[in-house]
Amino acid sequence: MPSSRRPPRTLWVAALVACALASVPLVYLIARVAGAGPEQIAEALSRPRVPELIGTSLLLSASVTVATIAIGVPSAFLLARAALPARGLWAALAALPLAVPSYLAAYGWLAAVPGMQGFWAAWFVLTSVCLPYVTLPTAAALRLSTTGFDDLARTLGRGPVAAFFSGTWPQIAPAVSAGALLAFLYTLSDFGGVALFRLPVLTTAVHQAFGASFDRDYALILAGVLVVIALAVVLAEQVLRRRAPARAPHGPRAARFRLGAALPAALILLATPSLLAAGVPTAILVARALDAAALRAFDLAEFAEALAGTLAFAVGGAVIAIVLALPIGALAARYRGRRVRIVETAAVIPLGLPGIVVGLSLVAFSLTVVPWWYQTALILAFAYGVMFLPKAVGGVRSSIGLVPPALEDVSRTLGRTGLQTWWQVTARLARPGILAAALLVAVTAMKELPATLLLRPTGTDTLATELWSRTDVAAYGAAAPYALALLVVATIPAFLLSRHRDPEDV
Repeated sequence: MPSSRRPPRTLWVAALVACALASVPLVYLIARVAGAGPEQIAEALSRPRVPELIGTSLLLSASVTVATIAIGVPSAFLLARAALPARGLWAALAALPLAVPSYLAAYGWLAAVPGMQGFWAAWFVLTSVCLPYVTLPTAAALRLSTTGFDDLARTLGRGPVAAFFSGTWPQIAPAVSAGALLAFLYTLSDFGGVALFRLPVLTTAVHQAFGASFDRDYALILAGVLVVIALAVVLAEQVLRRRAPARAPHGPRAARFRLGAALPAALILLATPSLLAAGVPTAILVARALDAAALRAFDLAEFAEALAGTLAFAVGGAVIAIVLALPIGALAARYRGRRVRIVETAAVIPLGLPGIVVGLSLVAFSLTVVPWWYQTALILAFAYGVMFLPKAVGGVRSSIGLVPPALEDVSRTLGRTGLQTWWQVTARLARPGILAAALLVAVTAMKELPATLLLRPTGTDTLATELWSRTDVAAYGAAAPYALALLVVATIPAFLLSRHRDPEDV
């Protein structure tokens, strides 16, 4: 239980320093855009192509979000309340699309159907990979919900659907809203998938403008537009969630019902997202990787170098994320108050920053402020640490929160200092959760593409950038081994999520 007492000064200072470091990309981007001047900003935003880019980005993000809700909520209902054979298998399949980055799924589908292009191709692939963001937290909320208000509505003459929306929906709406927010932000910040489908959106325009080195202010201004949209959506979701009427669980938990003749249709609904997001791309990848021409073009030394770079950068990013998250997570787990909430909210802000924005901001920051930092392994690891800090904070906060404060009090009464208590008691008991958070950050960083393209050291590649460089020139056979390796390492968080169903961790 968080305490209202004042946190130690050392913990406050560490948490504030961590928040300051995590806010470097956003603060520098704001400063650079403000420094461009109103006239240059107005000129950039008045270009004929900008409204189209904004409109396409918003329409695609909204369309994917609506589709994930429409498919994800019924899927979650089946997972939580239906009597399914091999229930663990269907739970794992529901999480599997999380292992597939959009550009890998797009690569697989393009290799299978070369004519796929444009808005609906991007919508199709992004919907399939984003579905777990809604399905998993909604299923977890449904398992905790009760049917007391549903039963009351049925006694008043309402049908099963109307009773569900009257009784169960208010209990699961926060989980649905949080998942929909993640789906919207993922789509808004996506670069690889939309670029492969040749769909012009804000992220692709930022990347193109940055590539034209004479127009980097235009890239920064477009990046600022992305940030404004993302943060506005995050704030709107928080306001709507606070205003939504809270309804405490009332009555018995729902008993699992038998589907009868509807079972085959239900299983098809549950299996289709995984088949579309992972099954088809994996089958194409295996076929391409075993192709004779692909085997001849495969360079083992180059592959090993890319794999080593992927692991090294990801581990470095995980270490930085955990170091930044430890004081913030400890503060949020042990103390409460307005200032604590502000610090915790500041740590979540990177959730609304697309990878390409973080990369572009750190490029501009390093070139202007710390030139020695530019294109080093440290800046790429720092970018990973900042981008995935919210994942680390969630894991650290929940794991420290499970350690009974009474054990810390006993340790202090035995003469141990605060630091000794932390190391010998809190850190030791919270270590499994902290290590799990670090693993989740590392594996997520392995799949990151836009920031990696901008920040990687010259001559260094990762599995993601090698895959991208080959698909960008339609060398699909040569890209297959890198895509398969990336898919293998990315299945780890999906497996973990299928076993751990806390909606906060999704």
